[in-house]
Amino acid sequence: MKNKLKIDFTELNNYISATRLRLRQSSPFFASLSMYAKIEFTKEFLIAATDGEKIFFHPENYINLNPKERDAIFLHELLHMALLHSSRQGERDNYIFNIAADIVVNGMLATEPSVKLPANAIRDEKLESLKVEEIYEILLKKKKKIKLPINDLILKNKKVNSNKCNKELDDLNKQNANKQFWKKAINDSLLIAKQCDQNNIPPSFKRHCDEITKPEVNWKSYLWRFLVRTPNDFEGFDRRFIHNEIYIEELKGETVYIFCCIDTSGSVLPEELEKFLGELTGIVNSYPNLICKLWYADYNLYGPFDIDKEKNIPDPQGGGGTSFVPFFDEVEKINTLHKDAVCIYLTDGYAYLPIKKPELPVLWVITPGGQESEYFTFGEVIRLNESELESE
Repeated sequence: MKNKLKIDFTELNNYISATRLRLRQSSPFFASLSMYAKIEFTKEFLIAATDGEKIFFHPENYINLNPKERDAIFLHELLHMALLHSSRQGERDNYIFNIAADIVVNGMLATEPSVKLPANAIRDEKLESLKVEEIYEILLKKKKKIKLPINDLILKNKKVNSNKCNKELDDLNKQNANKQFWKKAINDSLLIAKQCDQNNIPPSFKRHCDEITKPEVNWKSYLWRFLVRTPNDFEGFDRRFIHNEIYIEELKGETVYIFCCIDTSGSVLPEELEKFLGELTGIVNSYPNLICKLWYADYNLYGPFDIDKEKNIPDPQGGGGTSFVPFFDEVEKINTLHKDAVCIYLTDGYAYLPIKKPELPVLWVITPGGQESEYFTFGEVIRLNESELESE
């Protein structure tokens, strides 16, 4: 109970209202977005922090800042929430991911003349235009570590055990509800800014808005279509099999190999892996002409393992950084033996692509918060939908 405060909440809320009024004059978008933020005052944190659902302010330390600094701190935490940084962290290191998220947010705020970043705010102009996951991967490889002034992304347990107890299911439902909440908040705020003829929204934030608010296709349907194709179902797909008259439903004894690789660098959550492998196994078991070989990969490659209903899928191996090269090098070696094959890679997408484009069709299955689809110079891209993952 030591964090319960003997403070004048009316006075504190007046400071928050003043920030919102100043934002209304400078940016209708941020002013509108700020109205969706839930505020709580506590002495638990040095100045401010967020768990993705609320912003927490230390009353005395927050008030002692000058108005522009207060506005900057408010927007800093607001953007962490709106960009879903807390939930996008996944299994990544909290300290490094917090630095990456701060680089993104502070880079955006640096373009706002109405606010003033604190003197110790982390900036990196070379990185701040990238997505937070991209920056994280770069920071992991740097020998010189950046000092984080304030760790303001509060850790939340996002793992789901095999029992799927009620509390964990509630946490997943809350996380999805929070995502939908901020999708609506962003769309409403964009509309208000447009109506006010003040579309002065940072370009980098527009890109992040698109990543969060754009509709997602059903990943299961796409996976089935990619593997189980018919002669009339090749619109937009790689046509490698057509000239060989290889259609999965009319194979006439031909065998098609699925070379599947799972990124085990820590970016793929256990529940994502479980759902993906479950669906893939279902497809393989439904079509006897399909043979699936599975690898796990970080910087190294582990496997192959057979996927079928007679064998248990081995536990994931690895856990270091990410490289796509070992898998595609291995596929190139064995491709001479299996001309009729496809490649599937489950990953967040944050690694260097191989220089040489694979000959086989490739499907990238990207986890929530992963690399932008435009990054991939070959293959097709499907994104896992968080709401679909959590609804089963």
